Amino acid sequence: MALTKRIATGLKTIASRRVLVPKRSPKRFYGHGIPGVDRERLSGKLVVIEGADGSGRSTQIARMVQWLEGCGHATVQVGLKRSTLVSEELERAKQGNILSHLTMSLFYATDFADQLENIILPALKAGFIVLADRYIYTLMVRDLVRGLDEAWLKNVYGISVVQKIQALDYWESGMDIGLSRDMFDSFLKYQALVETEFRRLQATYGFTIVNGERSVEEIAAELQERVEKLLEGR
Repeated sequence: MALTKRIATGLKTIASRRVLVPKRSPKRFYGHGIPGVDRERLSGKLVVIEGADGSGRSTQIARMVQWLEGCGHATVQVGLKRSTLVSEELERAKQGNILSHLTMSLFYATDFADQLENIILPALKAGFIVLADRYIYTLMVRDLVRGLDEAWLKNVYGISVVQKIQALDYWESGMDIGLSRDMFDSFLKYQALVETEFRRLQATYGFTIVNGERSVEEIAAELQERVEKLLEGR
């Protein structure tokens, strides 16, 4: 009897979900893009979630996957250091502070480019909703704080697809750039620099900043509302 009630409740919940058929919207790249990609065939959607380690980023993505797939949408997830090409080498490179900022930047750019070409674009072409656990903004901000040239970074990441939703709320201690010998003090100074760069990039890329100092449920509700608008083509 209890099992029957649970099944009935589950079926009622599924039936009450609002199923949205994603509307096609034109895709574009931030810069030159990837040669040979037909943007008209990229029918899927890209949703980016930025945030500091421990800020609830993974929790929100997991909830969004559950909600989207429960509504019948296919999803795929990407994130930093997930490339099958260089993720292991990148992780080993981070163990020591022996690579230059430029070399490390190119390492991360390669990681992103591999996922873009082999996961993100094929998924968008197949009509999937791609959920990115951080995107080019984190990579650019980290590099800007370390003194890399902004025009060069924009050119490097000109291959990336313009996202439709990005929720931001942000990491790292910054010990490698000598802000302070104390890790906590370095963290605070680094975060201030990071926030400044993110705010500056917001003016260029127009991403949305979501207040992360709320309950998991409140944040999830706002993100769900924004994704619904995305699916409706608004």
